[in-house]
Amino acid sequence: MKHDSGLVRGIDPTVTVISKILVIGFVIFCGLMAKEAGAFFQQVSDMVLTNFKWFYLLVVSGVLCLLVWLMLSRYGHIRLGRDDETPEFSYRSWLAMLFSGGMGIGLIFWSVAEPMWHYAGNPFVAAGLTDEAAHTAMRITFFHWGLHPWAIFIIVALTMAYFAYRKGLPLTMRSVLYPLIGDRIYGPIGHTVDILTVAITAFGVSQSLGLGVVQMNSGLNNVLGIDISVGNQLIMIGLISFLAILSVLSGVGRGIRLLSEWNMLLSILLVLVVLAIGPTRYILNTLIEGTGDYLNNIVGLSTWSDAQGDSGWQNWWTAFYWPWWMTWSPFVGMFIARISRGRTIRELIMGALIVPTVVTFIWMSVFGGSALKMEQNDRVAHQAQVESGVLVGEAAEFKGGDILLATKAETTSAVFTLFEKIDDGFLGQLLSLMVVALLATYFITSADSGTLVLCTLNSRGSPEPPMALRVVWGVMQAFIAGGLLYAGGLKAVQTASIIAGLPIAVLTLLMSVSLYKALRLETAALHPLPGKRAPAPAMDDAPEAAVGREGVLEPAPVLLQASGER
Repeated sequence: MKHDSGLVRGIDPTVTVISKILVIGFVIFCGLMAKEAGAFFQQVSDMVLTNFKWFYLLVVSGVLCLLVWLMLSRYGHIRLGRDDETPEFSYRSWLAMLFSGGMGIGLIFWSVAEPMWHYAGNPFVAAGLTDEAAHTAMRITFFHWGLHPWAIFIIVALTMAYFAYRKGLPLTMRSVLYPLIGDRIYGPIGHTVDILTVAITAFGVSQSLGLGVVQMNSGLNNVLGIDISVGNQLIMIGLISFLAILSVLSGVGRGIRLLSEWNMLLSILLVLVVLAIGPTRYILNTLIEGTGDYLNNIVGLSTWSDAQGDSGWQNWWTAFYWPWWMTWSPFVGMFIARISRGRTIRELIMGALIVPTVVTFIWMSVFGGSALKMEQNDRVAHQAQVESGVLVGEAAEFKGGDILLATKAETTSAVFTLFEKIDDGFLGQLLSLMVVALLATYFITSADSGTLVLCTLNSRGSPEPPMALRVVWGVMQAFIAGGLLYAGGLKAVQTASIIAGLPIAVLTLLMSVSLYKALRLETAALHPLPGKRAPAPAMDDAPEAAVGREGVLEPAPVLLQASGER
């Protein structure tokens, strides 16, 4: 339904109103009853992870296999748009926005912390704090940040882009179900899917904003002595949100694109500096060896569910990560779809699956590898003191070096402790300031791209949603993040997001079937089998959806006709 006047001009009032009520109500509940909400969601999430771990592993690995097959298959040449359409963005801008909207924030947060935790101990080694544990730590980290999470994002992006740009459906999550339920996507089922997508996206972006300023505050405290306090963190949220609103008002082609390119340049500079002054040989060996080790073990890691031991480690890490990435997939996937019009299926999968994975491995090797080498140096120095009799008794037990101990005390300080170890003077402080600046710009790009996605969903798939709606959602995200941070409800929302991963996993499975069905119908219509009657017209032959003055897509009369011919 299109709305061209009044307060609902250019928006879908059902999705907009209900999603805002749901988000605000949930935030109030988590804010006022943070302790009770956290305990409840923790109990439910533990139950979900324990009982559906196998399902998460199956879905994510299955999606990765499907994408690799599509990339290499006859479907790879299909363009996400008209056959003669060209991409809106250059490869450089496109890849920069892919990385900024995807994992830029998480990589900064976990690039040092995760290898440290796995170095301390993991199920694949007999003992932690050993050379074997360091080797395995990089394998696990590569696995959690490699092909699998990007596959989750890409299946959403590819399906949405295909149905929106190739078939004329709205650029909303409901459209991915069209081959399965037809015009019912415009009824209660479609509304429910979009409302849940809006809510999950709002929680994810706001939660990321809240957790991110905590790490920024830690870095500023480390370098400039700025107090770690909720007041300072609220000020940072306000400033970042203001800049994000300005960026989203300028549109994808300007604000988000320019910030993403700046992110990539600063990231490359930071990597080169650490690579040059850090343990360069160890980093390069870690990159090559870790990549080979990852590829050699990818099948086993993808299917390992700890069935015999059931120690809980899998629930803390892999089985936690997969639904976590799934809750981010509507936001990141839709943003990737928004910037990928005009590219082929093969281009999208190769560009968004392989290139970011390679960049991630380089980043993790530089920062995680540097931290591991320094931990190993600390272990050798500790052993020398033990052998010389300087350390005796309980002090002789090695519990970790400076970086590991700092990570266990406060995860947000891990990367800054690494820079102190590299250089405890001006250079270390400069590197820390660069990370704080990078965190800020990554958070701005995440916030503005998240705001754009929310507004697109609220305006029934319009690529250019109303300006007022962009401001409203930008402000709401700031208040949600600030309110939860102040009330201590961020942990509750984080745990609840894991629960939301279960319905997203089911939706991911359905959209995979839907995409395959639509692609098969399209190619069957173009290339009927000899002696067979060509199938009824597929979506390519159907009239496109009408676009209103505000860019709101209306249902097309006929979008998909399944043929009885097989």
